[in-house]
Amino acid sequence: MISPERPFAPLGNSSERRSTLMLSGISSSRGQSPSTRHAWLVLCAMSMLQFFIAVDVTVVNIALPSMGVDFGVGGHSLTWVVVGYTITGGGLLMLGGRLSDLLGRRRTLLAGTTLFGAASLLAGLAPSFPALVAARLLQGAGEAIALPAAMATIVLMFPEGPRRSRALSVWAAVASCGLVLGFALSGIITAHLGWRWIFLISVPFILVVLVAALVLVQADRPASRERARLDLPGAFLLTACPLLFAYAAVEAAEPGTSPWVSLAALVGAVLAAAGFVRVESQSPNPLVPLAVLANRPRVRANLTTMLLSGALSTSFLLFTFYLQDRLGIGSLGAGLTMLPLAVALIAASVLVPRLLGRWGARVCVLAGLGAAAGAMTVIALVAALSAGAAWLLPAMLLIAVGMGFGLVGLQYIAVSGTTDEDAGIASGVQRAADQLGGASGVAVYVGIGFAPAVHAGDPFLIAAVLAIAGLAAGAVIISRSSATTEVQPQAE
Repeated sequence: MISPERPFAPLGNSSERRSTLMLSGISSSRGQSPSTRHAWLVLCAMSMLQFFIAVDVTVVNIALPSMGVDFGVGGHSLTWVVVGYTITGGGLLMLGGRLSDLLGRRRTLLAGTTLFGAASLLAGLAPSFPALVAARLLQGAGEAIALPAAMATIVLMFPEGPRRSRALSVWAAVASCGLVLGFALSGIITAHLGWRWIFLISVPFILVVLVAALVLVQADRPASRERARLDLPGAFLLTACPLLFAYAAVEAAEPGTSPWVSLAALVGAVLAAAGFVRVESQSPNPLVPLAVLANRPRVRANLTTMLLSGALSTSFLLFTFYLQDRLGIGSLGAGLTMLPLAVALIAASVLVPRLLGRWGARVCVLAGLGAAAGAMTVIALVAALSAGAAWLLPAMLLIAVGMGFGLVGLQYIAVSGTTDEDAGIASGVQRAADQLGGASGVAVYVGIGFAPAVHAGDPFLIAAVLAIAGLAAGAVIISRSSATTEVQPQAE
């Protein structure tokens, strides 16, 4: 977790980063601690939920080409399977945390887990591509509601000290395993059972989590009428803005689509963004207090986070499309080929904190941006030369370096100088920037690069060039941050 007390912890993937950052806004329990056995049973149940949420981040990548064949859609449309999930998950994340506070952890956990499980079932049984995208939207909403409540449940079940540290280590390890196994499971399940089972296989385990939550998690107290109201308009506009922007980017290059449709969506995104600022400035309980965004280094860090996450998320899809569509490697082989990337991500998350203490956050961010740009260059060259799968290994390693150095450094800058009053919201904003930036990047880079209406060149080259341009913009933005605003972490 990134906090003044413990600046860095291994953060290997989007689910793990999401989980650890939410800790900043969770207070410790002052009541009687539960029995050790009971607490660890709760941890097992919550970790099972975390595992399948983490798996869901990567499990769809290898299966995307198979989905495209079944539904007759191209790579640019398939981006919605990824974008829909990440946008709703990121846009509603802070609302999910607020729901947990207002309605109770157990109620919110049950509601979010039920929605996630039902959406997984719907995705596995989807009769059409629009139905699949709708199911992914619901999955993201379920995740955003359930995960903050699950995280809070674990923290409050374990008292501060060694017990809580061990519990959080288990939670982080489960997230990392979910990321690694997501690639392999996607290939194995798609090859032997079909892509629908990447969603259906989680349903019985989600039922186990629901039963465990009903039995093990203490019932909530009656909701107080004096508690603050939810900022539902803010949550709606925060989610609608990137969704409309993604729709405008993806559909703009679709043959037969009227340009007025994309223009209307783009205008809607701008209006939603303006409406969000207006709502937050007038709401008595805003999701994102505008004062949090007044810190310029923090704003620059969040903007750079969006640009870096967009490139990183794009790389996963480019790897998948190249291995299966260009080289004709089956889903199982593609999944196994991606394993070095997953293992390298975990290794980077362990090594980076030690180097951050020596180099400083801004230098590490610039190194991460450069590594990600190098990876995109390798992908473009490999595609242009029609090289074999082994030549993608340097790109995978560079992506791991880019994620390890870049995102962890940006997380540190984004929460530097925070206090007890704003550390939680600053972490939440940074997490939302990470997830929404990744989704928007995929929509723009892959959506445009692989659109049938774009015939100017190789789609991998177009997507890579767009991503490199975004990374260059991120380097310019973060370079303008004053070095004096960074808090230099101590070496471990």
